[in-house]
Amino acid sequence: MKTIIASPKAPKAVGPYSQAVKCGDTLYISGQLPIDGATGAMPESIEDQTRQSLTNLGHILEEAGYSHADIVKTTVLLTDIADFAAMNAVYATFFTKDMPARICYQVSKLPMGAKVEIDAVAVK
Repeated sequence: MKTIIASPKAPKAVGPYSQAVKCGDTLYISGQLPIDGATGAMPESIEDQTRQSLTNLGHILEEAGYSHADIVKTTVLLTDIADFAAMNAVYATFFTKDMPARICYQVSKLPMGAKVEIDAVAVK
């Protein structure tokens, strides 16, 4: 059975998808743009955008009773692969032990002009 998860602290889904879906012990979190759920603002720098995307993941994880430590896989989308080192430095502050598997792609464009989008799979 699947359960739809939505955190009021993370940005609302802007299309026909859920913030997250829990199926059994696995939580699938949709890609999170770096939008502040309270203000709708998006920071400028890749560092601040990465931090906001990972914070949004955290809000959804918390809503479902999970934490960043439960993440087993992430996908990072960057509009400029030259931002990889800066993104990675911030990413490393959220994952300090038993790092999740990860893949990173450069894409030509992200919604709303974002520089980064991050999704995740977490397991209890």
